[in-house]
Amino acid sequence: MLAGALYMALGEAPARYVITNIGALVIGCLWIVTGRGPHTATSRHLLAIATLLVLLAPLAISPEVRSTSGDQVLRWFPLGPLALHTGMLATPALVMLAARNRQLAAPILLAALAASFLQPDAATGFALTFAAVGLHHVTKDWKVGVVAAIGFFASIKMAMVGQLPPQPFVERVLVEAAGHSIVLALALAAAMIATFFLILFALPFDRAKRFTLAGLFFGFGMMALMANYPTPLIGYGAAPILGFGLAFGLHRIPQR
Repeated sequence: MLAGALYMALGEAPARYVITNIGALVIGCLWIVTGRGPHTATSRHLLAIATLLVLLAPLAISPEVRSTSGDQVLRWFPLGPLALHTGMLATPALVMLAARNRQLAAPILLAALAASFLQPDAATGFALTFAAVGLHHVTKDWKVGVVAAIGFFASIKMAMVGQLPPQPFVERVLVEAAGHSIVLALALAAAMIATFFLILFALPFDRAKRFTLAGLFFGFGMMALMANYPTPLIGYGAAPILGFGLAFGLHRIPQR
C-alpha cells in the first residue's frame, strides 16, 4: 500500500487519494494489532451474515453505473464522500470464515459468488474462485472444488456484461505506471508479488486461511491487470485496505 501511495504522490494524484489510503491503512493496522476473531459458532455465523449483507447492499443503495454494453452495474457502498467497493471490503473476512468453518465453507463461498453475480462483478467473482481453489488445495474438499468450477464459469458470464471506463490511479494502475516509467511499474508489480507471498507464507494463520486469502488477493490482482477493475492496495481505494486489514485482524481465533 505504501508503494502505491508513493506512486500516487509522484504521479500528482489528488491529495485526498493518498490521505484516504493512508487513513485506511492506519485504521487497518490498529485493528490488526487489537482485533479479535469470533469465538463462538453463533458469532461466526453472524459475522458471515453481516459480510454477505455488505456484499448485497449495493443492490439497494449503490449509485447506478452503466457498463460499455449498457448493463447496470451496482458494486459500491456509499460512505460519505467515499464509494467503497463491496467485494474488496467484505470478501477477505468472508473467505477467512469459510476457511475456518469447513462444514459451511462451500455454502459461504457459493453465497458470496451469487451476490457478486447479481452486481455483476467479475473481479470479485474470479477472486472468490481463486480463494476456493486455494482452500481446495489444502483441504481437498470436493464441495469447495465444485464451487471453484461454478465460480469460474459464473465469472466469465459476469465479465461479458462489459466494462467501465478506467479511472486514473484506480484501475489499470500497472499499465498506467508503465506509461510513465517501466522501473516504476516493475516496482509496483514487485510490491504486489511480495504481498501475495507474504499472505501465502508469513501470516500467523493456518495453511487453509493463508492459501484462501492469497487466492483471493491473486484473483483481484489478475483481474485488475487484465481489465478495468480496481487494483488492490496499490491503487486508490479504501475498500481493499480495510477489507484485508479486517481479515488480518481476525487472528486471535481459538483453534477448534
